[in-house]
Amino acid sequence: MKTIKAFIKRYPLLAYFALTFAISWSGVLIVAGGPGGILANSEASEMQVTFLYPAVIVGPSVAAILLTGLLYGGAGFREFGWRLFKWRVGGRWYAVALLTAPLSVTTALLALSLSSPEFLPAIFTSDDKAALLLIGIFAGLMVGIFEELGWTGFAIPRLRLRYGVLSTGLILGLLWGAWHFPLFFWGSGVTSGALPPALYLLVLLFTWLPAYRVLMVWVYDRTESLLVTILMHVSLVASNAILVLPLALAGVAGVTYDLVWAATLWVLVGAVALANGGHLTRQPPLRRRAA
Repeated sequence: MKTIKAFIKRYPLLAYFALTFAISWSGVLIVAGGPGGILANSEASEMQVTFLYPAVIVGPSVAAILLTGLLYGGAGFREFGWRLFKWRVGGRWYAVALLTAPLSVTTALLALSLSSPEFLPAIFTSDDKAALLLIGIFAGLMVGIFEELGWTGFAIPRLRLRYGVLSTGLILGLLWGAWHFPLFFWGSGVTSGALPPALYLLVLLFTWLPAYRVLMVWVYDRTESLLVTILMHVSLVASNAILVLPLALAGVAGVTYDLVWAATLWVLVGAVALANGGHLTRQPPLRRRAA
């Protein structure tokens, strides 16, 4: 036990990511029975597949809580709570957190809808807009809270001890994409169509996720508010659920949308950097809040 604790203290980030992936991916295997379980059964109920999502999203938060308690005890949880309930950060940061996703998604979809009506935002054509909004908000709250208690609650402050905002966002964004693999591969309900599945997954996992994560790290860097970062993730999930997922974009259409949306987000990253003198990082690494 002492050897394990010493290793975790020396490599907290490595321990965190390993534990997060282990909890989330083993949760899929337990709930779904692996690739040969309900995921391979075309008659599996929607409820069965729905259980995949909570099985995966608890990984980041559970890993963060366990490691915070093991490494820092009560002091670590008090510091965690300080960041979680820090809400006085200025209205503009709430606007950035809540509007980045819906505005960028809508921009990408409307641009693509000029070539095909299949890209019109789902909320525009839905017969039950209220239900779509409620489902999107509920999904956003569930996913945003459980994931960011770990990604931003534990991982980002420690990555920022070594790296700037861009590098931190890219590192976590790529790991974030890889972590989504079971959900996007088995639980999304969207197929690659005529495209090779490997290519489809590469675009799905590693285009817009890193770009959006860079923006999330930038917001956290300026506010040190876990609450605001959670809201930014809530907005991301809700926007996708309300505007994109009902469209069931697959194959070439899905890849086209992902690439256009990713390009939109990277343009935003570039605009933020230019507005801040050509860089994203304003302050030194967050040493005080990561210890």
